[in-house]
Amino acid sequence: MSPLPTLAAEMQAAASEIYLLDAATLAVVDANQAARLNLGMDAGALQGADFHALAPELESATLAGLLAGLGEEIGAQVGLRTQLRRRDGSRYPVRLCFLRIVRDGRSLLLAIADDLSLEEASARALAQSQARFDAIVRNTPGLVYQFVLHPDGRTDFPWLSEGCSALLGLSVLELQHDASLFERLILPEDRKGYRESMLASREAMSGWNWEGRIWIDAWNDVKWINLRATPHPADGGAVQWDGIMSNITASKQEQQEVLRSRARLAELTDHIEQVKEQERARIAREIHDDLGGNLTAIKMALAMLAARLPDKQPALLEKANYLDDLVDRSIEAVHRISLDLRPTMLDLGIVAALEWQAREFEKQMGIACVFRGPDEDILLDDDHATALFRIFQEALTNIAKHAGATRVTVLLRRQRAHLSLDICDNGRGIQPADRLKPHSFGLRGMSERAKALGGTLVLSSAPGGGTMVTIKIRLATPQEKTKNE
Repeated sequence: MSPLPTLAAEMQAAASEIYLLDAATLAVVDANQAARLNLGMDAGALQGADFHALAPELESATLAGLLAGLGEEIGAQVGLRTQLRRRDGSRYPVRLCFLRIVRDGRSLLLAIADDLSLEEASARALAQSQARFDAIVRNTPGLVYQFVLHPDGRTDFPWLSEGCSALLGLSVLELQHDASLFERLILPEDRKGYRESMLASREAMSGWNWEGRIWIDAWNDVKWINLRATPHPADGGAVQWDGIMSNITASKQEQQEVLRSRARLAELTDHIEQVKEQERARIAREIHDDLGGNLTAIKMALAMLAARLPDKQPALLEKANYLDDLVDRSIEAVHRISLDLRPTMLDLGIVAALEWQAREFEKQMGIACVFRGPDEDILLDDDHATALFRIFQEALTNIAKHAGATRVTVLLRRQRAHLSLDICDNGRGIQPADRLKPHSFGLRGMSERAKALGGTLVLSSAPGGGTMVTIKIRLATPQEKTKNE
């Protein structure tokens, strides 16, 4: 009795399951290692097994018809999809191919099965991933897209989500047919920024973040949009961005309204400060002219009365001297209050006024204060001069209260069309957190006054410690001066 045919060595080591079957009975003659491992059966259990039992879903009639289609031609093959059953009863999908061969003069069938379990699991995982992606895209506000910039400048939208029409008023097909339609939606004054941000992202291969306005013909309306995209190289030297485009019109309108409100508040604050200074000047004049004049008249009258008092009444003379001293103190108080309300030194110019205030600060606080300014006065209108003077006063007050300084240096300079005032102390310095304190009204007031002048106020660390306050304001041009006059 001749030995049974067996699979070749290369078939034994193949990754696919290979079965050698008797063509007449479909009994298993031999099976490779992959088949034995997947079925959970050893060679002895497999040999002679009916292949119908291994493929229970493959009906006998179907298999017979399939094999009949092979005919008797050697090398003919047919295939189908079915399931094989393991020894433990579990089943797994396979792609099954039958090939007619002859071995040792015996008609045989070679059945090759490829396990589709991993393929179907991958397909299911891919379907689940796609479903999750579609759900995310559907619930993402705006438009999810892919955008490609080719080396010759051409652009494409390989993929766009269904949010395209709602955001841009264009269908997906329209934009994929002609990608330049998107750039034509952008308002002309915003296109330059759009192109520059795109090219900068391409050159640095960094994130592309741009916002601008588009015109939607369908709604006769302007929208603000923001796009955020990540670039990566594409075929042929192109760059592809994957990103999200969203409608930020509402937030932009809110932002612009906040800016307008701040501008109106700044204007109101400036107006209030001007009214306050005007009222202070009025009160100072009235105190100086009326109250000061009356006190001077009283002093003169007292002097006349005191001169006529009889020498034999020293008590009356003492009372007159007391009243005269009281009038002197009142005149001094009137002078001091008038100076606080509006320093008369401002009438001599901003340079003289700041220098006077520096001397007063040194005299009252005992802190050395060095003032350096131009020899000639700098022409400022009353409002600007008063505001700059008040900022200077507030800065000196802060130094006296908080800095612990022993020396202050003040530098006033004219720099072409700007006036710069630097106030530097050698104190303990200001911490960043101090600037954010909710009750730091002094710093806020100084900053608001500087803004009202069309200038800036900057706090920085002074060389060697301490704090430097720098106020920079724009000087009026000759044309503006003429117009104001």
